[in-house]
Amino acid sequence: MERSLLIRGLVIAVVVALAALNAYPPGETINLGLDLQGGMHLVLRVKTDDAIDAEVENTIDGLTQELEDREIEGFEVEHDRGNSNFAVTGVPSTEYDSLEDDYVERYLQGWEMSRSGDRLRFGLTNSGEKEIRQIAVNQARETIRNRIDAFGVSEPVIHDEGLGSERIVVQLPGVDDPERVKKVIQNTAFLELRLSVEGIQSGDTEQQVIDQFPGGVPDDIEVMVEEIRDQDTKRKLGERWWALERKRVITGRELKTAQVTTDEFQAPAVLFLLTREGGRKFGDITSASIGRGLSIVLDGKVMSVATIQSRITDRGQITGNFTVQEVQDLVTVLRSGALPAGLTILEERTVGPSLGRDSIEKGERAGLFGGLLVVLAMLIVYKLTGINAVGALTLNIVLVFGALAAFGATLTLPGIAGIVLTIGMAVDANVLVFERIREELRAGRTVKSSIASGFEKALSSILDANFTTFIAAIFLFMFGTGPIRGFAVTLSVGIFASVFTAVFCSRWLFDLLYARRQRVEKMSI
Repeated sequence: MERSLLIRGLVIAVVVALAALNAYPPGETINLGLDLQGGMHLVLRVKTDDAIDAEVENTIDGLTQELEDREIEGFEVEHDRGNSNFAVTGVPSTEYDSLEDDYVERYLQGWEMSRSGDRLRFGLTNSGEKEIRQIAVNQARETIRNRIDAFGVSEPVIHDEGLGSERIVVQLPGVDDPERVKKVIQNTAFLELRLSVEGIQSGDTEQQVIDQFPGGVPDDIEVMVEEIRDQDTKRKLGERWWALERKRVITGRELKTAQVTTDEFQAPAVLFLLTREGGRKFGDITSASIGRGLSIVLDGKVMSVATIQSRITDRGQITGNFTVQEVQDLVTVLRSGALPAGLTILEERTVGPSLGRDSIEKGERAGLFGGLLVVLAMLIVYKLTGINAVGALTLNIVLVFGALAAFGATLTLPGIAGIVLTIGMAVDANVLVFERIREELRAGRTVKSSIASGFEKALSSILDANFTTFIAAIFLFMFGTGPIRGFAVTLSVGIFASVFTAVFCSRWLFDLLYARRQRVEKMSI
């Protein structure tokens, strides 16, 4: 018996010591959520239509390249921007079957091809469109997470609202510059390198450029704007418009990395490096385009235009009268990848640190007041035996905070409510045991026999009650958001701590008290 007591005592001591070490000091080891620390709460919507448009354009580019590789001449692509369908004319009928079998079925997953006379129609299937939209949301979520991590926000909460939803919830505790964070998050950072149209001059207005095309701007040409800023004040001075080919020489998908640098005037700039395949592709195009203008386009705006003097391979520079902070933020978003679609802010809330501190103080008062009432109730109802429950309850709270610190969980206001609820559940387990012991004593059994029987008979009820509550906590965590998840985490941790302290630790305390006493006449319960 003494050996069993010693082993169980050592187990309890080790567990409690580890929990106490992890939890101390609580102000530094426990991460506080948005509602306690203050910060930002954003609900964003992913413009998945942008992802559909990009998929259609990429499919058209790939199909065009395939037809050119097959040496098919005179074909035309008909596509209305914003439409997920397009048509191709001028493809010989002898190529239909091989094109469908060798290219469409192999490379165009989620697309279907149909024939109408001499026209080939291509369209996204419903399942293909749903998949693209969901992938766009997933990519946006991970891109936002990468940007926030690079930004240095501790313990952010970033998640979508479930399958099929275009909404992403972002909670950023401790943020002191909301506007800068919003700009970093929303920046799509879609990098493109495009060739300027030969023979067309830039203009101070869009119309000046359009007027240089007698029959109107062709479909494969796009007129884009460049903002002219003062070198020193960064104030916008005007605009310059350029005619660029829609076909992209290089995009951000070929980007390997980016870093802060300076240009020839020692102004902040961004140096970008391309992947091996991107560098090869860039080298081939620039070597064939010496003397032409090359524009660096970021998020639909021309950042800089330079004349290709020689073959360029794996690197380039983005300039644009940036401030140091703008360059740092741009490097952050380029490194974290381009967003697959634009974002709009549906909801924005800012929680001040003073409100968070007030919530903490109220939570502490609630926990302390509730705990004192529980202690008084146990001592009044169960007399000296209630001290056992109080000791187990104290260990329970230490274990909960130790586990939260060890798992890196974030404590929220509902999380504090979960801890208070855990206190009640821990005492509930002791109540079940103590009432069973009372029943055994009334039946005339000895004190030691009543204690053993009380724990044995109450165990199934304790496990049943805690297991069903744990199932509810799992569902809260799976389908809840933000603070609700915080409540589920603390509740789950509290359940395991309650069972451990109410069954294992409390029984050990009884055995330790009565182990060396041969005969026990009565107990204060």
